[in-house]
Amino acid sequence: MLLNWRMVSHLLRASCRRGCACAHVRSVTTASARIVDEAEIQLERLKSDGDGGIAVVGLNRPQRKNAFGRNLLARFNQLMDDLQSDASLRVVVVRSLVPGIFCAGADLKERREMSEEELSRFSPYIRKTINGLATLGVPTIAAVDGFAMGGGLELALAADMRVAASSAKMGLVETKLAIIPGGGGTQRLARIVGPALAKELIFTGRVVDGNEAFQLRIVNHVVEQNVGGDAAYRRAVELAREIVTQGPIALRMAKMAVNHGLEVDINTGLTLEGAFYAQTIPTEDRLEGLRAFQEKRAPKYKGK
Repeated sequence: MLLNWRMVSHLLRASCRRGCACAHVRSVTTASARIVDEAEIQLERLKSDGDGGIAVVGLNRPQRKNAFGRNLLARFNQLMDDLQSDASLRVVVVRSLVPGIFCAGADLKERREMSEEELSRFSPYIRKTINGLATLGVPTIAAVDGFAMGGGLELALAADMRVAASSAKMGLVETKLAIIPGGGGTQRLARIVGPALAKELIFTGRVVDGNEAFQLRIVNHVVEQNVGGDAAYRRAVELAREIVTQGPIALRMAKMAVNHGLEVDINTGLTLEGAFYAQTIPTEDRLEGLRAFQEKRAPKYKGK
């Protein structure tokens, strides 16, 4: 028997509560953190034909190699909240605006100045920030054109898909600093490549390039880097353009079906799939898709 939508909604709310950090994490966003340098995170809406609904989130903190400082985290959190409620959004691409760098992870200089109490609050705050990307309702793509270390790779792992330049370097290197990945890396990497390989990569702190990351299935696509240093970003936009033409509600339901299905047994997962499928039946988009197919034209979906 299929789950009804009320039950599915309950599952989603429970999932959000599990994924979000506890209330005490908000104490990290102190007055200084609220003074956000918006230049550290930039949002671009692609305007070309066929790009409607594609948003590009650009990391832009060159002096600290896009490391997770208080300001960058506060701005990223704010932006994820804004995007979550944006009905016109279809796909999000996360990239770096700093050549040769995706994200260096935690800002170790800031961390050295923190007390143990501050550190105990800051790590869950990073986890919450990264989880904000993972829980966006639309498909997300990380474009890794440079090195992504520690929390930087964890951010990329939180996206639905990853594209890397062959010259990119990435790794969960926290054990080299006598800590463990704390931004979801132990969980997401294991779900992507399997527990045995995830353990090997984490235990050794190994750094791999884009080609090896593709072979290990850490990334979906690998491309040769270009002169401009943005080959992964360009491939990510191509992928986003493939996705954006599909039914918006169907994309959201498919994402939830896969994500929630991974957390349960196959029979429960099939039941969830049926429930999410049922949400696409009464939509205007489904009828538009049928009309467009019959009339041999491209559909014009409205997300309704």
